[in-house]
Amino acid sequence: MRRILLQMMTTLDGRVDHPMAWVHTVGDDQYAAIDRLYAGCDTVLVGRSTYEEMAAYWPRTLAEHEGTATHRAMARRMTDYRKLVFSRDGRTAPTAWANTELAVTPTDAALADRLAALKAEPGGHLHLAGGASFASAVVALGLVDEFHLFVYPVVSPGATWMAPLLDRLDLVLEDVDRYHCGVVRLHYAAGRRDRRSVTGFSELL
Repeated sequence: MRRILLQMMTTLDGRVDHPMAWVHTVGDDQYAAIDRLYAGCDTVLVGRSTYEEMAAYWPRTLAEHEGTATHRAMARRMTDYRKLVFSRDGRTAPTAWANTELAVTPTDAALADRLAALKAEPGGHLHLAGGASFASAVVALGLVDEFHLFVYPVVSPGATWMAPLLDRLDLVLEDVDRYHCGVVRLHYAAGRRDRRSVTGFSELL
């Protein structure tokens, strides 16, 4: 069965919003690690806000041949992979980009059903790219199998990816990597989750 892999850049205190305020650099060794994560996937799951940032950045990077060879390889993956943009109401179409589909899931139950169906399909793994409220909703539904958190050595006020979670989630540490810029990747497998409640996502209205 396909797995959902959550990959996020975050500060030490879990901030994920406005990354330009705290992401000081992304080194080539870090890009290589991210590219290895994407290599086992063929589909990107993303919320509307984060998708629009991706659609503004990666096609231009590919067209203008920016960055290192690793960076350009990521740009090619992001263009070629299937991208599902999740929305509560689907009233606004996402910016046009190759292999992009709008996935309308008006309720948590609909979101859970759609993701469970995707996991049951043949193919590569599913890469959960964010944003924060969408990612936390998928985490709360108990459908994330692996967490890859690229933690920056920064403490900064802002929205955290775990703030909307209502219940406890236990994780199992699989491995740790360190990159030249000081970023640490924490790789966790999903463990026990308290299933009393689920939070929704709101960024995609």
